[in-house]
Amino acid sequence: MAIVLMLGSAPMAAEATTWPRGPFDRIVAINNAWRVRADWDYSVFPWDFPVERQPVPAAGQQLVTETEFVPAQNAFGGFVYAGATMAFTAAYWALHALKPRVLAVFGCDMHYPKSGLTHFYGTGTPDPLRSDITLRSLEAKSARLMVLAAMRGCAVVNLSTGPSRLILPRVSRAAVAQARPGRWCPDRAAEALALEAELDYRVPSGRYWEEAERFDPTALDRLDALWLQAASPPLRQTA
Repeated sequence: MAIVLMLGSAPMAAEATTWPRGPFDRIVAINNAWRVRADWDYSVFPWDFPVERQPVPAAGQQLVTETEFVPAQNAFGGFVYAGATMAFTAAYWALHALKPRVLAVFGCDMHYPKSGLTHFYGTGTPDPLRSDITLRSLEAKSARLMVLAAMRGCAVVNLSTGPSRLILPRVSRAAVAQARPGRWCPDRAAEALALEAELDYRVPSGRYWEEAERFDPTALDRLDALWLQAASPPLRQTA
């Protein structure tokens, strides 16, 4: 099982330019993050990502678009439950397609300063800050990702050291190969999955915004609370 590095576009992402390839078996770059390193394996971006910003893959490199990531995210319950940001989408795609032992994220903290650079290439539109029913708690969405990954034997960890909206445990690059999923609360996880099944907010096309009237924010808040409880302290970042 592979150790996968997933790169986002936060200002710190540029630090990964000089990192040795080891211990990472695969590198997944989200949106513009393919520009950080030439040796990426997968570039993940949505349908509206400008053509002029899309990479031209070399031999052995693969572009991942909605054709691949929508079915993958649906396999984990869909966008409404998982959180509709490209970071969460790329993570679920990686879990589905690459089946990693460790998914290490860097530059995906979804924390945006009020001034200065928001991305390694300058300033951009902070995807997670838009008004969206799937993003009411980024912390809960990261909890859900961690628990579902842990159920599959995968540790999801954060390599960054700055502020983060994600509650992923922090590890150093030197320790990433030793990362293991912590314990989670099986009762709360089962309760959360049962509630997801009861709500039945799946949207096979992935275009959840076309059915927004179906979704009850109060019910989603209840679900988020369950996932936060399921990610018990041995699993999550508490500091």
